[in-house]
Amino acid sequence: MTYKKHLIILLSIIGVLVLLYIGSIIFDYDMRSSRSSSYVWLDSKAAEKISRIVVSTDNEIQIDFIKKNDKWFSVTTGIELPVRASRIDDFLGFLTTRSAWPVRSASASSHESFGLGDDSPRITIYGEQGVILDVLVGYDDLTERETFIRRAGQNEVRSGDNALKSFFASSLTSWYNLRLIPESEEKNVNAGSIQRLTVYSENETRVFTRNSRRWDISGFTVLNPDFAGIENYVANVLNMEGEDFIDDEKAAEYDFNYSRITLEFGNGNIITIRVSGPDEMNKRYAKVSNSNYNYVIPLWTTVRVFRSAESFEVQ
Repeated sequence: MTYKKHLIILLSIIGVLVLLYIGSIIFDYDMRSSRSSSYVWLDSKAAEKISRIVVSTDNEIQIDFIKKNDKWFSVTTGIELPVRASRIDDFLGFLTTRSAWPVRSASASSHESFGLGDDSPRITIYGEQGVILDVLVGYDDLTERETFIRRAGQNEVRSGDNALKSFFASSLTSWYNLRLIPESEEKNVNAGSIQRLTVYSENETRVFTRNSRRWDISGFTVLNPDFAGIENYVANVLNMEGEDFIDDEKAAEYDFNYSRITLEFGNGNIITIRVSGPDEMNKRYAKVSNSNYNYVIPLWTTVRVFRSAESFEVQ
């Protein structure tokens, strides 16, 4: 009886040790697999020195951005146009964030099957000394949640979040900083810094002058002003966005003295926005003082700016 008892105890101990051994093997494999999958395409320190980003598809440049004086511009169309810094930051953040990019192949013969031939869509990033990242972007996997990518000149293929494709699959205008006053996006100015707003239309001139927490109104009648609503209105004017740029040749077709908006800031700066009349699509076009850009203004934006007097009343 004692022998059987000892044998049962011994076998139990052996069973526990076997389970622990198997568990350690699985854990070690998972750890090694995790380390192999964890990957970053671009070192964050190198990203600080980026001077140009080029995305090409089918041997045609789709995106060509350059950095000048810490600001980003698109030169894709041959005209230098401002690009939103936040959009660039999101794009580079995707490449500089370590995440799951497991290896799917290390064979050159597999490249075509992954859509990673030498003529595949390509992201090339330049720094002060030349190219710092050059990757090819291939097909999505069967789940359509991951994309295959490899570094140019290397055989290793990895797959990961296909959100990367969304950056260069979207329109070029989605990258533009189309705010008429770009400083508002950079938070260098805000509605609280505006002391007077004057809106000139074909029928009247409306003047909003800041008076502590209230606004003095002249040029039109408002019996019971909605001061919070006026504050939001001033912010909307400050944050006006176009939907695209047009070149000088196209802009010459329009009269930019149809309407005018003047913003006077507490630091003495004055910005004037000159707006054309509506075209056949009810879009307008705008020029901003001290700016070389011409903006296309959609109907919904002009409706928010050139609104009825009644909309400033307390509802």
